[in-house]
Amino acid sequence: MENIWTEEFPVRTWDVDRTGRLHAAAAFNYFQEIAGNHAEALGVGKAPLAATGHAWILSRMTAVILRRSGWGETLNARTWPRGTDRLFAVRDYELLDSDSEIVGRGRSGWIVLDTEKMRPVRPGFLTDSIPLNEGRDAVPDGIGSLESFPDLEPVGSRDSAYSDIDYNGHVNNARYVQWIQDALPREALENSAGYRIDVNYLSEVKPGASVDFFCGQRKRTGNDGAEYSFYAFEGRHRDGGQPSFRAEIRLF
Repeated sequence: MENIWTEEFPVRTWDVDRTGRLHAAAAFNYFQEIAGNHAEALGVGKAPLAATGHAWILSRMTAVILRRSGWGETLNARTWPRGTDRLFAVRDYELLDSDSEIVGRGRSGWIVLDTEKMRPVRPGFLTDSIPLNEGRDAVPDGIGSLESFPDLEPVGSRDSAYSDIDYNGHVNNARYVQWIQDALPREALENSAGYRIDVNYLSEVKPGASVDFFCGQRKRTGNDGAEYSFYAFEGRHRDGGQPSFRAEIRLF
């Protein structure tokens, strides 16, 4: 049983923006890929869960990119399970460059869904049999609950299309990040040296559904006492206005 799973990812042309540097959705794709592969190796992947009437559903994700790697670099991505937090099975990530310097970190919170009752169940029956990796924390304050901010401004909308939908039949988690990127100011993204993005996935977006986007800049005082600015972002189902996801994006 491998406590830590590692894979290499060459930074391809489709992983970078016009500055030639890694964009946020690419990091989410790397994390998604290695999470699935490690779950399979641990015997808790898609097929074994489906056989018992369960499925993994990504509920929350945090990614911190310390340096935006460039086109042509090769990144070593690694991931490990990090126990449970209430209903969440927690998984951490790191991205390392060719000099073994950490250029990115991540944390995700997964729920185990009973696919017949369509309700989450406690993940202990799965996580008790896999490594806990106690004390090995990539983003200790990751996957928090994000608040809904009032008075966000409309910044666009999207109809979920063929390329947005994954094998679970709903919009893929990394596609939400692409939607966020497309709605934010282009110059702000291109000029950023790094970023932190936190996403709460609140309700699934199915094929053909319409989502309206709302955004605003807000300020907060960090643990070090310094004030920083971030973008608060929310996607809402056009049919009924129910939130589909919330995100906070801090560029630096």
